[in-house]
Formats: sequence, C-alpha cells, structure tokens
Amino acid sequence: MNSQPKIRVLLVDGHFFVRMGLAASLSDEPDITVVAEAGDGRAALDLFRQHRPDVVVLDRLLPGADGVETIGSIRAKFTEARFIMLSVDDGEDHIYNAIQAGAMSYLTKNVQRDVLLQAIRTVHGGKQYLPVTIASRLAARVRRPELSSRELEVLCLIAHGLSNKEISDRLSIAGPTVNLHVHNLLTKLGVSDCTQATTEALRRGIVQL
Repeated sequence: MNSQPKIRVLLVDGHFFVRMGLAASLSDEPDITVVAEAGDGRAALDLFRQHRPDVVVLDRLLPGADGVETIGSIRAKFTEARFIMLSVDDGEDHIYNAIQAGAMSYLTKNVQRDVLLQAIRTVHGGKQYLPVTIASRLAARVRRPELSSRELEVLCLIAHGLSNKEISDRLSIAGPTVNLHVHNLLTKLGVSDCTQATTEALRRGIVQL
C-alpha cells in the first residue's frame, strides 16, 4: 500500500464536462486526488483558500477573470501555489503571459494523458514542466522585441479593420506618427503588411477578436 500522501489537485475550467472528464481521468491514479472543482476565477480563489491544493490545473479562458488573472489573485495571497495552465491555445504570448504570471507548466488541451500526469507530478515536485513544442514557442517569444504600448494599441485597431486614418482619429495622433508605429510593429513581427500582421498577432495570441 502506498503510504505517501496523494497530490491534491484543484481543477478550474468554465466547462462542466471538461472538469468531469479531467476529474475522472485523474481519479484513476493512486497518487493523485481531485479535492475541488471551480468554474471561474473567483470560485477558484475561495476553493484554494479552503482546500490548499498542491497543484491547480486551470484553463486560460475563464468566466470573469481569465486564467492569468486568476493565477495572480491566488498567488497574491498564497505564494506557494503551483499552477498548470491547460488551454486550447498555444500562441507564444499566451504561453509567455502564463509563465510570467507564475504558471509552472503550460499544456494544450489535446495533450496526451500521460503528459498531463507527468506535468502534475513534476510541478508538485517544485519543478517547471514545458513540453518541447511549448518551450520552443516560449523561447521564440522571449527573443522577440517587445511591442510598445502604443504599437500594441495600433496593432489591435489594425486587427479590428481600422485604416491608418481611422487609427489617427481614434488615438488622436498624427498620420505620420501612425505610419511610424505601423512600420515599427511590422518590423518587430517580421511581416510585410497589415494583413500579415493581423494573422501573426492572432496566431501568437497578442490580440484577440
């Protein structure tokens, strides 16, 4: 009989059937137990306070506060908390933002069960767990020049279909200044036009429509 205490997991996902499937899968493991399930960030904080789980497995997209915000709110009160983000998205900025917030692992929802189990056990042991594909995307994001706050604003408006003139009016900045911001963000993204910029920004998770 295994005398070691089980790894206590809190599941956080806005979809009941996703939580149910994860809980059923994890319950088959002799060293893991799901102590609670939450459907949003606020409930996650309350349940963390109540159960003090060893590992939190949470979605990036949650009702109310998203996964990154939820990590921040829990870590603000419980610095020892350990997180695995499980998301449908593998954009570079999604991964980067999660790790920056304090996630010790980032996995996509199509991941094999054995990988999730390994991630839970590794994170419980205090170590980061990033599959090769995720680690390479994170490395690419770290190497990429940062967009300034104004460049990010311009990029978001481009992604929503605004012309340079409309961006100039919306942000109350001169047309040549908009052109300069567009030039700089195209260079940083490594693309040649605004259509490619939008596609790349969506792929990386820099903007969302």
